[in-house]
Amino acid sequence: MDTPQQKPQASAPKYRQAKFLTSASKVSQCPTDEGWEVAFAGRSNAGKSSAINSLTDNKKLARTSRTPGRTQLINFFALTETQRLVDLPGYGYAKVPMAIKNAWNKQLENYLRQRESLRGMVLLMDSRHPMQPFDEQMLGWALQAHMPVHILLTKSDKLKKGPAKATLLKLRAQLSEHKELVSMQLFSALKHTGHQELISVLDAWLTDTSVHEDLEWINES
Repeated sequence: MDTPQQKPQASAPKYRQAKFLTSASKVSQCPTDEGWEVAFAGRSNAGKSSAINSLTDNKKLARTSRTPGRTQLINFFALTETQRLVDLPGYGYAKVPMAIKNAWNKQLENYLRQRESLRGMVLLMDSRHPMQPFDEQMLGWALQAHMPVHILLTKSDKLKKGPAKATLLKLRAQLSEHKELVSMQLFSALKHTGHQELISVLDAWLTDTSVHEDLEWINES
């Protein structure tokens, strides 16, 4: 029997300091397109909100709903003055009317293609059911925009170590032709495992000389 894992502390304090910034129902309502941000996207019930809350050590930051697909807002969380996490609406829920699905597909596509401050996308998939049609659609949009993608295979605690590892290796082989843009890992919000690997990716995407210059200017002002 595996020994229970203790909840780790994030390596960078900024993730624990994440605060809600604003919500947008359209791309035109998003905050000023400056600085850097990383978007979290995932099929409804893939564990996106739970992953964000686990990463930030704040159970109330990203709202989880008992009705998957209910929230249709782009939610922005500030880490610093120039760095943000973005919670995109859950997609692919069967009970959402087709007209709403189509409208949100367009908004998501516009956001991924037009947002200049977007440095990368964390694409969450249930490790038991990876690469559903909507996952492929989101991945396709990102690759067309030449945007880096980090796949989180969530709920890995639901699988034994062997099958979980096999799922990871199979997906890695499946997407090997895109390895320059696509990385992936196992993740469990319940057991808080996979933080360090995720944080390493986020730190790389959210760190740039221009970001440091902006922060220095803010600290001096």
